[in-house]
Amino acid sequence: MKELKTEAITENLHTVLEFIDRQLELIGCPMKPQMQIEIAAEEIFVNIAHYAYAPGTGEATIRVELYRDPSGVEITFIDRGVPYDPLAKPAPDVTLSAKERQIGGLGIFMVKKSMDKVRYEYLDGCNVLTIKKGW
Repeated sequence: MKELKTEAITENLHTVLEFIDRQLELIGCPMKPQMQIEIAAEEIFVNIAHYAYAPGTGEATIRVELYRDPSGVEITFIDRGVPYDPLAKPAPDVTLSAKERQIGGLGIFMVKKSMDKVRYEYLDGCNVLTIKKGW
């Protein structure tokens, strides 16, 4: 398992995605799941940066665990911000037009649809969101 600790600000998104991509390259992740993982990671990290510590900032920890048989990855995002379970929010009604739909929820909806597993826990004062993707 590899771990990155960084200030949860949008300016550090590039560092987070590079860290994840380096780990995925070690295991030979195919392009399609890699892109899905990057999009999910961006959504999650940006949400932490915008909302977890607002109006201030704090630290985020990203843990990457690789699996070889079967091939896959588990990525965990940890912050000590405001307790928030993004999975508890109802899925947006994607049958409505963008104008008719309520704002928010579409990003985590896409994360849930593109990952094999998404899990949230509040442990020891931390938000812990884990995504898992195999290929």
